Amino acid sequence: MITYDDFERVDIRVGTITRAEPFPEARKPAIKLWVDFGGDIGEKRSSAQLTAHYTPEGLVGRQVLAVVNFPPRQIGKVMSEVLVLGMPDAAGEVVLIGPGHAVPNGGKLF
Repeated sequence: MITYDDFERVDIRVGTITRAEPFPEARKPAIKLWVDFGGDIGEKRSSAQLTAHYTPEGLVGRQVLAVVNFPPRQIGKVMSEVLVLGMPDAAGEVVLIGPGHAVPNGGKLF
């Protein structure tokens, strides 16, 4: 069990994907993402193994949730600055998590 204080330390924000490109250099099929969190956070980069359900073109404009307070991590040739969140489908493929309605970029999950 964790405390509510533990939960509050994980900074999960909503952002809009502004750019997405194939990431053929990745060990597993992935897509490079640029996500705009607005305000003080701005645009951050990430990569994700999303190719089963998504194309780069179909991701642009989509709102997603991401952890924005992890330290940057080198993923192949991409410096991942945020962790975009998803859930596995029945086959274990990633399905992105996002709001059911449009919300302002940078909004914090609570």
